[in-house]
Amino acid sequence: MRRIERNPVYQQLNDVLRSSLAEEYSRGDRFLTEREISEKFQVSRATANKALTSLVSEGLIEFRRGVGTFVRRDVIDYDVRSLVSFTEKAKTAGKRPSTELITFGEISAGEVDPVVVKGLGVSSDALLWEMDRIRLADGVPVIYEHRFVVKSLCPKLTRIQASGSLYQAWTDKHGLHVAGVDEIIRAVLLSTAEARHLQISARSPGLEVTAVGYVYEQQPLWWERTLYRGDQYEFRSRLGPIQNATPARGMLRLSDSSGGSSSRDKEPRSK
Repeated sequence: MRRIERNPVYQQLNDVLRSSLAEEYSRGDRFLTEREISEKFQVSRATANKALTSLVSEGLIEFRRGVGTFVRRDVIDYDVRSLVSFTEKAKTAGKRPSTELITFGEISAGEVDPVVVKGLGVSSDALLWEMDRIRLADGVPVIYEHRFVVKSLCPKLTRIQASGSLYQAWTDKHGLHVAGVDEIIRAVLLSTAEARHLQISARSPGLEVTAVGYVYEQQPLWWERTLYRGDQYEFRSRLGPIQNATPARGMLRLSDSSGGSSSRDKEPRSK
């Protein structure tokens, strides 16, 4: 019998159940019931119910009325409320993750887009790691990623590390604590070059995430523009109760004559 030892109990239970989903279950399998979770992990029925509800909201399992709870793995889930590595997301979806590193090298901040420099809060003479990566699930390209990383925060980052989970490398090899990410998500039509990397037709729908990741709460570590295949990913969130209306937060994007953003169709720099 396993017990949940450390607080918070709810979060620890979620972590254990996610690991169990990745390691012990296949798509379509019947999952544990609220009562079984409560007895197996020695937690209250309310805590077990909360954990199950959370997994449903993340798209990992589904309730079938009158039948039970089953594993759902038809697409890779992107939970906008938490930061989880692609490796873990793919495993949870029952898929084998891998990475193809297209480019990796050092570049001066003065050579990159001012938007990146501003986002990273560095001077123009700062050194950055630049990389382009394709993330694959069961050998199928699902993510095309262009990323800049502040070199001074991880000066010994290697090509091998960049070919795997960067989150794990930053945490285990460089002693960094990833505190969070500010990101913008929008729908796009993929350019010919972008679609070629993802092995789909040009003008296919995709999801674009531009983000700045932080360590130590406010210190920018990386800037990225990442494209997700629309047929392989779904983005999920869970909203709280109805509240009084507040002004919308966001900004107007100016488009070029082709109907896209001025930077969307640029091909990443080769090394």
